[in-house]
Amino acid sequence: MKSLLIKLMMVLFAMVAGSSAYANEKATEEQAVAFVKKGVEYYKKNGKEKALAAFSDPNGEFVKGELYFFVYGANGDGIVLAHGQNQKMIGKQLLDMKDVDGVYLIREANKIAVSPEGKGWVSYKWPNSITKALEAKKSYIERVGDIWIGCGIYK
Repeated sequence: MKSLLIKLMMVLFAMVAGSSAYANEKATEEQAVAFVKKGVEYYKKNGKEKALAAFSDPNGEFVKGELYFFVYGANGDGIVLAHGQNQKMIGKQLLDMKDVDGVYLIREANKIAVSPEGKGWVSYKWPNSITKALEAKKSYIERVGDIWIGCGIYK
């Protein structure tokens, strides 16, 4: 009985360790771009209202480990329209939010979104939602309709 219990505990430990390792893997630039493009297609197919709800669902298809969406209007007002990790952010005006180095990340992201290309990267420092450590982060931004969708990766 004791050896069965030890074997069961070892299997459970391996499962937990394996899932933790997966959750702590760093996402790549390619994954972030593909994720945003998936969101853009969802928006085009389902419309703004349904897309914003889906993008804000912490248990939905648009939240995968460190990958999640933050969405703002392309009008430059800095109001959060959707947030995949923290729904309390929705409706907040964050235009003047800065990182520890003084980077106005929402302003910079909006500049990218309203540029002729309508997509690109912004770099800043941000607390990692999984490790809680302050880390360099890079977010891919892409405009669709009258909004822009962002998704970041830790470097």
